[in-house]
Parts: sequence; C-alpha cells; structure tokens
Amino acid sequence: MNPLFSMFVLMLLLTLNFSCADKKPTETSITNQEVLQTNKSDTLQFTSGIRAILQDSKGNYWLGSHTEGVCKFDGKTFEYFTTNEGLASNQVRAIQEDAKGIIWFETANGPCSYDGKTITNHSIALKSYPESNWQKAENDLWFTRGDSEGVYRYDGQNIHFLAFPKPVKADSMNNYMVTNMSKGKTTQWFATYPAVFGYDGKNTIVIDNESLGLKVETGGLHVRSIFEDSKGRVWIGNNGIGVLLKEGDSIINFSEKYHLIHPESKRRGAKSPVGTLEHVFAIAEDNEGNMWFGDRDTGAWKFDGTNFTHYTIDNKLATPMIWCIYKDNTNNLLFGLANGGVYKFNEKTFEKVF
Repeated sequence: MNPLFSMFVLMLLLTLNFSCADKKPTETSITNQEVLQTNKSDTLQFTSGIRAILQDSKGNYWLGSHTEGVCKFDGKTFEYFTTNEGLASNQVRAIQEDAKGIIWFETANGPCSYDGKTITNHSIALKSYPESNWQKAENDLWFTRGDSEGVYRYDGQNIHFLAFPKPVKADSMNNYMVTNMSKGKTTQWFATYPAVFGYDGKNTIVIDNESLGLKVETGGLHVRSIFEDSKGRVWIGNNGIGVLLKEGDSIINFSEKYHLIHPESKRRGAKSPVGTLEHVFAIAEDNEGNMWFGDRDTGAWKFDGTNFTHYTIDNKLATPMIWCIYKDNTNNLLFGLANGGVYKFNEKTFEKVF
C-alpha cells in the first residue's frame, strides 16, 4: 500500500475519533432553538393543578402546573412551555425572577431558566456538583434538588450545592428533600418532610420530631409548607398535624390550640373532615396582616389574629385542595387549585381569574 495513502487513512480515522468523543456536561444544557415555538391559547388549559404562581416585573403571570409544565399569561394569551421546549420536568413547583429579569422554574428534576428566547436546563450538570460551604446573600435564589436531599443556591453568577446538616438522630424513614422554602427577615427557611432547617448566614436551626418531643406513630412532622410572616413568626404546615407556630424560641401546635384537629384524627395522611386544619400545603399573609392557610381536604382558612374563618372557594370543584397562595404585584391574593384553576379573593368571596 502506498505510504502516503496509509498516512491519509490514519489521519482521517483520528479526526473522526476526536469528533465523536463524548462531550463532558457543561454547566447548562440549552435548547437548540433560537426562539422557542410554543403552543398558545386564549384560556388556561391546565387541569392537573397549579403548584406555583409568579407575577414578573413586566406584569406577566407565570403558572406552574403539577404535570403539564408552565405557562405565561401576558394579559391576552397563555403561552405554554413543557419538556418539549426544554424543561427538565413538566412538574413545576416554584417560579422566581432574578435581578436580570430571567425567569427560573423549579421542576421535579431540578432548576431551569428562561431568558425570553431559550430555556436552559441546569439539572444535568448540577447532578455532579461538589458540595459548597454554606453562605447567604440578599439577592440569592434558592432551589430544591427535586426529589434529592439538599438545596441549590444561585448567587447571580454561579449555582452552588449545599447539603443539610442532618440531625444526630436522622429520620431513616423519610427523605430530607425540600418541600417548601420561605425567605425571612434574617433567616432562609427550608421545609423537608421530617425536619425544618433555618440558616441565618452563620448558624443553622434544626426543628425535628426529637426537638419537639413528637413521635411518628402518634403524629410527627410531615412538613409541606413554611412561611415567615411580617412579624417574624414562622408558620409550619404539616400533612397530618396541622399548623405549628414558631414565635421566638416557643413552638406550639396552632391547629390544636384552636381545636382544628379532629379528636379521632390519627394525625397522619388520612382524609380529614370539614372543620379541620390538618393537611396544610400552602401558607401566605395578605396585605392587612391576616394569615391564610390552604388545606388539602378543607380548602381556605383565614386567621385575623383572633379568629379563624373558613371559606369554600367553589362548590363545583371536585376537590377543595389548594396547592399555593400568592400575593401579586397589586396585593391581590391568588389561590392555585388542584383542579387547575386560579382564584382571587375579593375581600368577601372568591372569583375565578384563570
């Protein structure tokens, strides 16, 4: 064989080998489209439940669904984004906007971001991120790790993985995945199934069954929501034992104090009767300082500082479950329902807005 031809073949094989080599995952995985081609409609098409609501700085409403992705409402049209457009999962659990106006979606498989043109899926590279030291800054965005333990912190430039300092007697029956978060005056709060973690920039607070003297068999923590109000009080919503209230160093069962746990309740996951506040998946504060709670089985509750008021949002709903409560840019209180609709409280009753 001609030596020159042999050398040519060898160089060709080497070129093909390098071009086909596996590429290491970069920090982000971006859709190939310059501008996404999305589905649009005149009315909201979600039916699987609204888990997250955000009104961005431009006035657009973003609605995250339980199984159908996320949509943007610009006042006229609903625009839909799913895994087909680059989301890591069609279950969107939270939505945030950063200082640059980029919208971030917290999905069941990790965080994604949208710059107005493309969706960036950050979950692929983040799975191999090393653990970082705990830090905290005013404009941080925090994200869950989907169904894995720990959290991600975005400082405006980079994303960091932070692991929770598990209690000495860790709950082996439950995953310490984050179910909800709340930004307080000085403390960032993280709710997980068996414990609540609070981080103030220096120290970590841990609230678990052992510190509260609770036992799983007779009704322990199963945290689904958390919220620090304007007075610095921390409200902890559970799936079974209702609402706990942390005020200073004191923690009480608020539902129990107001006789909103049924006397025969097993304080676990069983369905609760009307008149109870045992399965709290959403907590918010309105512009007048009233506290609102969304219960899986009994719907909406308002606490005005003295008394509770129970509301039926819509008698036609198949389920009264509330996934989220959100205060928009003009202080309207919006309720995301498990049936896929969004309702607004108009000081007396509820009206469907989406």
